[in-house]
Amino acid sequence: MPVITVTLLPGYPPETQHRLVQRLADTARSVISASDAGTTVFINEASTYRRDGKVYAGGAAVVPDASARVQSFLETMAARKLTEAQAFLAPGFEMVFPGPAVMHRLEQLMEWGKPRYRSVAKRYERFDECWQGDTTVVYCSGTLFGVWNDGSAFEGIRFIDRFEVVNNLLTRQEVWNDVAEIQRTL
Repeated sequence: MPVITVTLLPGYPPETQHRLVQRLADTARSVISASDAGTTVFINEASTYRRDGKVYAGGAAVVPDASARVQSFLETMAARKLTEAQAFLAPGFEMVFPGPAVMHRLEQLMEWGKPRYRSVAKRYERFDECWQGDTTVVYCSGTLFGVWNDGSAFEGIRFIDRFEVVNNLLTRQEVWNDVAEIQRTL
């Protein structure tokens, strides 16, 4: 069973340390066939260290939780606060929606949705993360509900959104859903 020890400089908040030990345990278990109960991760704190001729006494900045950032963005979009939502996006942000419809501005998304439905919202079932270098990939899945353009309600339409997050900014969003399949049956 894996036993992992990490040494950090002081100053990291408990929630950051908790996130770190959980992710290290998950990482070990993705490579080694080990039970959750048998995977142990310790954090030790060092008061200072020396590297490259310099002495350090504090740790680096904490990387924000990418899933929480994505959820905040989606909630801001659901409230139609486009100006606030824009602050979540990196320059060159790209959205790819079914069709495929490629957009770079939130206003384009609003226009794209007008012939499809009067309103749409999401019920989240889960957020999953994976990491590729400096990029955190966040998958959000659940169901859509809302109102079609004819005034009838809909719900339970599956969706998956895939986001790429770099430096706490969203750089790309890809969307898959069953809206077209449901509309075809109406």
